[in-house]
Amino acid sequence: MPPFRTTRLGFAYDWSREVTTCLPDYYRWNQWFFLKFYEKGLAYRKKSRVNWCPKCATVLANEQVVDGCCWRHEDTLVEQRELEQWFLRITKYADELLRDLDKLTGWPEKVRTMQRNWIGRSEGALIDFRLADSKVDGPAAAGSTISVFTTRVDTIFGATSLQLAPQHPLVADLTAANPDLRAKVDELIAEQRKAKEVGDIGEIEKHGVFTGRYAINPFNHEKVPIWVANYILMDYGTGAIMSVPAHDERDYEFAKKYKLEIRLVILPLANDPEETVTEPPLPYVGHEGMLINSGPYGGLDCADAIKKMSAFAEQNGFGKATISYRLKDWGISRQRYWGTPIPMLYCERDGIVPVPEKDLPVILPEAIDIAHAVGSPLGGLPEFVNATCPKCGGPARRETDTMDTFVDSSWYFYRYTDAHNDRAPFDSKTAQYWFPIDQYIGGVEHAILHLIYSRFWTKFMRDLGLITNDEPVARLFTQGMVTYQGAAMSKSRGNVVSPDEMVARYGADAARLYVLFAAPPDRDMDWQDSGIEGIQRFLGRVYRFVLRNVGSVSAASVETLLATPLSPQARQIQRKLHQTIKRVSDDFQGRWHFNTCISAIMEMLNALYAYEESTGVGGASSPANTDSNTNVGAERALLAEVQRSLVLLLAPFAPYLAHELWEMLGEKENLLKAPWPKYDAALAKEEELEIPVQINGKLRSRVTVAADAPESFVLERALADEKVQSFIAGKQIVKKIFVPGKLVNIVVK
Repeated sequence: MPPFRTTRLGFAYDWSREVTTCLPDYYRWNQWFFLKFYEKGLAYRKKSRVNWCPKCATVLANEQVVDGCCWRHEDTLVEQRELEQWFLRITKYADELLRDLDKLTGWPEKVRTMQRNWIGRSEGALIDFRLADSKVDGPAAAGSTISVFTTRVDTIFGATSLQLAPQHPLVADLTAANPDLRAKVDELIAEQRKAKEVGDIGEIEKHGVFTGRYAINPFNHEKVPIWVANYILMDYGTGAIMSVPAHDERDYEFAKKYKLEIRLVILPLANDPEETVTEPPLPYVGHEGMLINSGPYGGLDCADAIKKMSAFAEQNGFGKATISYRLKDWGISRQRYWGTPIPMLYCERDGIVPVPEKDLPVILPEAIDIAHAVGSPLGGLPEFVNATCPKCGGPARRETDTMDTFVDSSWYFYRYTDAHNDRAPFDSKTAQYWFPIDQYIGGVEHAILHLIYSRFWTKFMRDLGLITNDEPVARLFTQGMVTYQGAAMSKSRGNVVSPDEMVARYGADAARLYVLFAAPPDRDMDWQDSGIEGIQRFLGRVYRFVLRNVGSVSAASVETLLATPLSPQARQIQRKLHQTIKRVSDDFQGRWHFNTCISAIMEMLNALYAYEESTGVGGASSPANTDSNTNVGAERALLAEVQRSLVLLLAPFAPYLAHELWEMLGEKENLLKAPWPKYDAALAKEEELEIPVQINGKLRSRVTVAADAPESFVLERALADEKVQSFIAGKQIVKKIFVPGKLVNIVVK
């Protein structure tokens, strides 16, 4: 949004700290950080199966795949491709990223849970199943192994098959010489894609195909068949599982469908030592039990068996206890023009060579045709690709992939503190003053994207000694999505609503109030053009009320006159004022429900208009305007206090009108620096309360009592009420329920 538009809407930004991530003065520090990652062994290149968006024509990180589709193109299924890619080793920080979520008490629990689940820490064992020797053609030689991660190694004697994800590397070998098998595996992949498109891979109808090969269970040396199954995912664990149908619901369903053996190896523990334990209904998925049919481990409890079996696997070289994460290393290579050039060179003599820091930034060329590029557009520019090796001085080829643009957003807020530093990303002492960020606002859709990347980047910068804080943000608020005609606002959809027309027609204050009044900021909101006229009328009523009462009493007289007893009507207005101050203050500081803040101010304004109409007090030129009449003088003093507080309460929402009214009131102090109105609990307390009276839970009447009336008096008034008596006549009162200040419920039969 351009500066003139933000100023017009009353937003205050320090434009001297503006950061533009696509300019060399910023992205040179992206490259500097990359070199630091590389120096620490946290940036590496490998050939990997990656997510590929056909529309973007580039790689996506795991976090950028949503329900099997591209996060930018929700209707485009992501493909799998084998490519050489650069990765950042975010998994080195997996434990810390998980552990420190407990420190983020100012973050929504929903976001912390999403990150916790995405990191996905699982304690278990990695077990190698050796391929059995068999006479089948193909490059999968006997003696190869299939590594399986399991959290329940205690059930391994109940494993009756191995199941591979369709994308598992071994599947390509096993199907290379068998076109029919390859075709069936392709069908499984298509089923997976369709399930991801629908959005719930967990509910997929389970299908599989037997490969004709077997593997050896290293604990009991049994041959178990190797299957390929559509419900096994390559991005979880190793992409292979040992199937224990007696003790896993999905495995049980699969085994019943394909008539695979189901072998019970865990019995539940008996509550009574004398009790005879019977076989449980299958599948039995309890974690507390006793092993049976498990060779030398029979009779052990599950926890003890897991420890001993993991140790045995490690001692014999076919496995070990390990911790697995769902979180994978961050693939940052992108085959597109926009993004930071990766500062690496490829030399035939010296291999992969980093660009020296003194040669940064590696500039992104501006004269480039990206419309007809195949692969990375930078690869078609000889003047960019051809370079000199800084080690040997020979010819070198420059890396043509660019960095994921989430690299830009992982640390930009640190740059705000020192936006023009040309010697470092930022000054450490300056950043230390500002960080961690007191309040950060962002969409929940970034919970496992930007928000987890920025935490990782912060921890790496801390380890470099650039900062001292462990986390970038102390408090996080996730705002709702604004939709228009049922779809999220997006420039690509062409359904973005510009505020310019609304501001020109109704004013900036009306536009601001309309947006804030429409819904709480943490909820999604469908944009409606109607309704702003009502907001504009409300602002007009505020203006007219203040205009009528300007100068009704001198500011010096207010404090003195307010000590004078008020009439009941004026006392009611005073009570309403302090109740409004509390409501607005609480909603502002706690829930951020600005719509209820505005609603409270509207209610107070309605009460003021009703007060003026019923008492005739109001208007600086009113005949009753005389300080000699102490009651009227006190009430005018109250109106002066109300006007001042009304303007202060309105200022955050409608700053332009508030500033104008502030000057009309004769205030000399800067409105932005004026103290917030003070809430007085004694003045806000109701003197009388209207108590609902229910009969058997249904509202039948209301009674008015003193706010501090005892229970006995309230019940007496309720039972004496004519309407109540008509409903309880001839019936027995079974129970009287009294909720102080809230309600009376009389139970009869």
